[in-house]
Amino acid sequence: MSNETAVVWFRDDLRVTDNPTLADAVATADRVVPLYVIDPRQRARSRYGPVGSTLAPARAQFRLAALEDLRASLQDRGGDLVVRQGAVESVVPEVASAVEADAVYAQTKPATEELSAEHAVREALPSSVDFERRWTHTLYHINDLPTPYDQINDTFTPWRKRVEREAPVRDPRPAPETIVVPSALEPGTIPTLAALDIDPPVSDDRAVLPFTGGETAGKRRVESYIWEGDHLREYKQTRNGLLGADYSSKFSAWLAAGCLSPRWINREIDRYEDRRVSNEDTYWLRFELAWRDFFQFQFVKHGADFFQPTGIRDVERTWRHDETAFRRWADGETGVPFVDANMRELNRTGYMSNRGRQNVASFLVDVLEIDWRWGAAYFQSRLVDYDVASNWGNWAYQAGVGNDSRNNYFNVLGQADRYDGDAKYVKTWVPELAELPAEDAHRPWQLSAQEQADYGVELGIDYPRPMLDIEARYDELAHQR
Repeated sequence: MSNETAVVWFRDDLRVTDNPTLADAVATADRVVPLYVIDPRQRARSRYGPVGSTLAPARAQFRLAALEDLRASLQDRGGDLVVRQGAVESVVPEVASAVEADAVYAQTKPATEELSAEHAVREALPSSVDFERRWTHTLYHINDLPTPYDQINDTFTPWRKRVEREAPVRDPRPAPETIVVPSALEPGTIPTLAALDIDPPVSDDRAVLPFTGGETAGKRRVESYIWEGDHLREYKQTRNGLLGADYSSKFSAWLAAGCLSPRWINREIDRYEDRRVSNEDTYWLRFELAWRDFFQFQFVKHGADFFQPTGIRDVERTWRHDETAFRRWADGETGVPFVDANMRELNRTGYMSNRGRQNVASFLVDVLEIDWRWGAAYFQSRLVDYDVASNWGNWAYQAGVGNDSRNNYFNVLGQADRYDGDAKYVKTWVPELAELPAEDAHRPWQLSAQEQADYGVELGIDYPRPMLDIEARYDELAHQR
C-alpha cells in the first residue's frame, strides 16, 4: 500500500454507496479518517440583494440528519465520522497532521466557492501529504465526456444527444465492507440547530414530503417512489404536478447533499425497466439527471461568469433593484395567487415544484424586471434541495442570460389555468381565497365589491391587491417580444 493513513474530507457526498472518494481511500490506505467540517462561512449573508443567510433552515436540518446517518453507516463498518467546526483550510490540515496522514481524499465540485475551498485546503497541506480529488456528483464522469469540458456545447439538447450516444455511465461502486480508523482520535459531536444558532424550520402538514436527510432516507424514498408506488412508469405525465408526494421523484434534496448517487439512481431505473416497464416516462427521469449534469459541466466551463448580471452570454439588460417589490415577491404577497402560493410553499417547507420555480422566476425577472441574482440568492436561502449549479444555471436560463437562449416568458395566469385548473393548489397555500370559484381564485381582482362581500374576502385587507396590472403587463411583454 502506498499510503498508510488517509483523511476522507466529506463535502456534498454524504453516502457510503457509490462514493469513489471513500472507496479509493479505503482500498489504498491501512487507516481512514472520515472527516466533515462545519464551516461557519456557509451561513454567511448573501452578497446578492436583501436576502440574509445563504443557508436555509430546512437545508441545515437536512444536512445534520445526513451527518448522523453517515456516522451510523460508517460505524456499522467499524469506522466513525470525525466532525469539526472551523475554516476548512485550517481544520483539514490540522486533522491530517494529528493522524500523520499520507493523503487527503476529497470530492471536487465545479462552483467557484467550492473550488476556492478545495484550493485553500490543498495549499495549506504540507507537500508530504498527497491531495486526491474525485469527481462524484454527476451521472456521467467528466473524464468520459466525448468533448473536453471547456469545449462542450452551451445548448442542452445537442450536448445531451451526443453524451447519450457516446459516453458510458460508470457502474456504481459498492460501499466498503470495513473501515479502520485511528483509535486515538476523538470523533466530536454533531451539533444541533440551536447550537449553530439556526432557527428550526417550521412544520407544516401541507408539505409534500418531510425530507429527512441521509442515505438511508434517500434510499427509502427511491424504494417508495419507484418500487412500492410504481410511479416511474408515469413520471413524465405527472412531473408538472403541484400537490402531493408522488407527482415527481423529489430525489433532488438527497442528490444535492450527495446522500444519493445519480449513478445509483440510474441503476435503479435500469432495474425497473428490466423488471417492469421501459417507456418515455422511465427515460425522462434519466433525462432530468442529464439536465442536472449539464449545469455541473457548464459551471466547470464558465465558472464565475454564472454570477454576473450579464450571465455567460454577456446579455446587457437593465435590472431593477426595488427592495419593496422584491420583498412582496419573496413573502408571497404580490396579489397574484399562483405566484404567492408557490412562494408561501417555499417559505414554509423549503420546497417548490419545478413548474412553480419556473413561474415565480419568470414573474420576478420578466414582469417585475428585478435582478435575477436576487431571486437565485433567495432560493439559496430557502431551498432544502439547493444545488449551486442547478439553481444558478436555471435562474440564468430563465433570465435569458444563460444556456439555451430564452426569448419567452411564463404567463403565470395561463400557467395557473393549465396546471391548477381547479385552484386546489392556490387554495391550499392561499387559504384566504378558499371559498372562491377557481377562476376567481386565480384572478381575485376581478371580483366586485359585492362579490368580495359574498365570499368573505376583501382585497387589500384579507388578501393583497395585485402589485401591478398583471394583464396589462403581459400585453406589454407580448408586444415587446
